[in-house]
Amino acid sequence: MKNLKDFFSKIDEFICPELFNVHLEGFEDLVKLWDILQRIQNGFTGVALQKLKPQILGTIEEGAFVKGDVYLGKGAVIEAGAMVCGPTIIDDYAEVRHGAFVRGNVIIGAHGVVGHASEVVRSILLPHAKAPHFNYVGDSVLGSNVNLGAGTKLSNLKNDGTGVKTRVGMNIIDTGIRKFGAILGDNCKLGCNSVTNPGTIMEPNCAVYPCASVSGYYDENSVIKLKQTFRTISER
Repeated sequence: MKNLKDFFSKIDEFICPELFNVHLEGFEDLVKLWDILQRIQNGFTGVALQKLKPQILGTIEEGAFVKGDVYLGKGAVIEAGAMVCGPTIIDDYAEVRHGAFVRGNVIIGAHGVVGHASEVVRSILLPHAKAPHFNYVGDSVLGSNVNLGAGTKLSNLKNDGTGVKTRVGMNIIDTGIRKFGAILGDNCKLGCNSVTNPGTIMEPNCAVYPCASVSGYYDENSVIKLKQTFRTISER
């Protein structure tokens, strides 16, 4: 299994690069890939805001709702009808579009997009990552230039509420995390209405066909296809 720097090439351009340091005061060391999620869940965003300081350098349109501690970078915009709850960090030139819901403990990198009717919570979007239309992103990390097709959901909780396990090769690994969506390396592209089940991990440059439901660990450059059978019945 690759390490975080193999998954994410633009950590140095991220507004909070220290999040990815193996050793970070006040938090457990990064040993496993998914330990990065626990840092967000354990309040890293709030700690980072003590240094950045909550401030609005971009634009909040009339009709947008912002509450709690929020950092909004220069050129960034929260459009009318969107709601952003702190603690949240939104870097320069990022967009939170009409109807979006950012629920807190979220960091959106420069030029990132959370679009119409998309919901994000306890997640990281590295620079240029996009959840632009009707997406759910829970307890997840999106690498640079990741794009979620319309209606794509990163499911983060099992129906029975037990801890998330992920499959790596023939091995089933207990992550020890109750809420774990997906970790998507740089340049992954997910087709419309696809679903990642809890604990999905994709190395960089993977592609998922529309409407596919995926689980487990995928190597770099994987293409995950959904095969369907169509039947046409003539009307009488």
